Amino acid sequence: MGRVVSPVNMSIDGFIEDERGEFAWLPVDPDVFEHHTQLIRSADVLLYGRRLYEAMAVWETDLAVGAQSAAFGAFAAAWRAPEKVVSSRTLDEVLMERTRIEREFDPVEVARIARAANRDVLVGGAELAAVAFEAALIDEVHLYALPLTVGGGKPGLPTGVRLDLRLLETRRLGEGVVFTRSACARP
Repeated sequence: MGRVVSPVNMSIDGFIEDERGEFAWLPVDPDVFEHHTQLIRSADVLLYGRRLYEAMAVWETDLAVGAQSAAFGAFAAAWRAPEKVVSSRTLDEVLMERTRIEREFDPVEVARIARAANRDVLVGGAELAAVAFEAALIDEVHLYALPLTVGGGKPGLPTGVRLDLRLLETRRLGEGVVFTRSACARP
């Protein structure tokens, strides 16, 4: 059975996007990038919301992106490997191989996917992750705290949901990014 993991890149004041909806401040540091590549390699399934899926599609649909460097090529190869499940009411067609669209978020189906997986199921996209947290599906939170504040925007963790976490690992990455891995206590 795979773990259900919510990876979050956020400012130290807790935001994944600024008030303009931008997230152009993620450092492309080799250490941070390699950590993300290893995270993707750990997954059998990527369960994403539409916006994150569309943003990440470039790693599979634009071969020039992966050709920019060995690190980008490794990430692109890692990205292509897992099955992708996109939770969206508005996406009409898939952009990549090994992708399917689910019109509704179904906690029972996510639990089934996790039971069938040999490796991790990564849940990405703030709204989708919030629903997964509310349904108590998340086993671990992987936070990448970036050394900056943006003053407002979209929160990286759900509001209105108490999360009791147990710290499992902490590590300082390049550019001052701090990675923490925490287990979610079950209710």
